[in-house]
Amino acid sequence: MIPGVVAALIAVLAGTPLPAAGGVVRVESGWLRGSVGADHVSYTGVPYAASPVGERRWRPPGGVEPWSGVRDAVAPSTPCPQQGGAVGAEDCLYLDVKVPRRVRPGERLPVLVYLPGGGFVSGASQEYDGTRLATSGRLMVVTVNYRLGALGYLSSPALGQGNYGLMDQAAALRWVRRNAAGFGGDPGNVTLAGQSAGARSVCALLASPLGRGLFDRAITQSGACENRVPTLAEARAFGAKATADLGCSTAPDVAACLRALPPAEVLKALAGLPPVNGRAGDRPWGPAAGTPVLPQQPGEALRTGTAARVPLLIGGTADEMRGFVSRESSLTAERYRAMMVETFGDRADDVLAKYPVTSTPALALATALGDWGGFIGACPVLRTAQAAAVRQPVYAYEFAEDSGRVLPDGFPLGAYHSQDLPYLWNVNMPQNPYPPLTPEQERLSATMIGYWSAFARTGNPNGHDRPHWRAFNHSGTVLGLSTTAIAPTPYAAKHHCGFWQDLPR
Repeated sequence: MIPGVVAALIAVLAGTPLPAAGGVVRVESGWLRGSVGADHVSYTGVPYAASPVGERRWRPPGGVEPWSGVRDAVAPSTPCPQQGGAVGAEDCLYLDVKVPRRVRPGERLPVLVYLPGGGFVSGASQEYDGTRLATSGRLMVVTVNYRLGALGYLSSPALGQGNYGLMDQAAALRWVRRNAAGFGGDPGNVTLAGQSAGARSVCALLASPLGRGLFDRAITQSGACENRVPTLAEARAFGAKATADLGCSTAPDVAACLRALPPAEVLKALAGLPPVNGRAGDRPWGPAAGTPVLPQQPGEALRTGTAARVPLLIGGTADEMRGFVSRESSLTAERYRAMMVETFGDRADDVLAKYPVTSTPALALATALGDWGGFIGACPVLRTAQAAAVRQPVYAYEFAEDSGRVLPDGFPLGAYHSQDLPYLWNVNMPQNPYPPLTPEQERLSATMIGYWSAFARTGNPNGHDRPHWRAFNHSGTVLGLSTTAIAPTPYAAKHHCGFWQDLPR
């Protein structure tokens, strides 16, 4: 018998938790050997579904083929193919697991399953190292790859409804329910978390029959359930345009034509940069509503009570849109006014009166769009919290730590979208924009990890070693998070959400 397996079996008989036994664990498909660190064990490149290649492209995820012997789980997960780059391969339905090295006898670790962001066209499990969450928070941390862009969401009568990336995420959650105990995790205590497109995926799974019963709590960072997703008809229109652009619309067998294309070619479809003043639902790739796996818009499901009624931790950054608007940093006052007309029509003058042109029109644009939140921003987060709080516990926050970054033309990024990530994760992105945290920021990071891990454990983020976080009560006040203060902040007033209530969304 293989030595690692022998050690694992001896550990089981002795009552020692498996992750401490040389990093060898048993999952439903076979044995895994992870990488044992000083304070944690890491398992990477763990398959949770069949490879979606060839005839399996644009089909629901299938089961994993069992393997013999012990499979090494020490190399980084293969990213799914990304839009705009040569990164990744279609054989990408893998996840990574981090657990503390020493799990106490009888201890069952809360499980945090994380869905990366990236606009549904980029992002990968390997970019998010959850060691600090696992060790400081005593969690089993799972990060998941899912299909992206047209490979994940192309909807066509020749193929099906789309939503394959959403199906992947549900398959990963089912895998966690079946296999968490082998790592020392509690399959009955699973928190589903995500940031940006990952947060919107959490919203979709709250509303989807696929997600029902697969997680017990939810965390959405910088992604609101109130932002609508495309309808099936809209998704089919995007799919028809992509199919035509790819030269397959007149093929005798449209599905076969599409499946024969190289992944990089497929991902070129509808890959243009969206307008900065556009809406989330206008983008071609992502979950589609009015389908068997997502019958309703996520926001509607929350408002009507058909979404999963689990505790929710929700928030975003104070200056969500500044990073996106930075490409418009040379914006003129005239162009700013024109963009307001494009976006708000006959209500543009009202918006211009509330958000007048300043010496930096791009900053006025970022503030207006960030408060409005048609793509991403504050007031849809508030409306999501309000809808959810009718039926379930909600804890709402705003990450307000200024990045200190100023672009060469003088544009300040503030607490921009994704600026909160390194406070929870060791981020391993290409061209990582995040400098090391200062000592004060490290303390903020430790407090946030305390909140997040307590929420994953009990559904309540509070603990004796950090400021009290009151449950959201519709007042429009949330917990502000920065090195300056961790205290209630008048979120609704700060972002003029009363003003935006009746404007076009």
